[in-house]
Amino acid sequence: MDVDVQAYIDGIAPEHRALFDRVHRLIVTVFPQVHPVLSYGMPTYRVGDRKLHVGVWRHGISLYGWDKDRAAGFIARHPGLASGKGTIRLRSQDAAELSDEELGGLVRASLAA
Repeated sequence: MDVDVQAYIDGIAPEHRALFDRVHRLIVTVFPQVHPVLSYGMPTYRVGDRKLHVGVWRHGISLYGWDKDRAAGFIARHPGLASGKGTIRLRSQDAAELSDEELGGLVRASLAA
């Protein structure tokens, strides 16, 4: 893994690390060829032309770069997670209610060609 990405991950507060690790695991399970790099100060997962940024904020993690049209089903089912244009904010308690299948679907919608 990229040294800068690993430093970012190592610096994640313990209360958010499990959630970050879960999302990271889902991404690399669905796209084993992906290697995150630091972009805009956060880990960025790139598959072809598609990118998904995963950043930590004070209440959880945020996902940026997901495709609005392809992720419409996820947003329709979880409208309270959308925050501003192109941002999904996941608090640990929100993510606990989401299955790996549901989060994996968002990952696929974001990064699949």
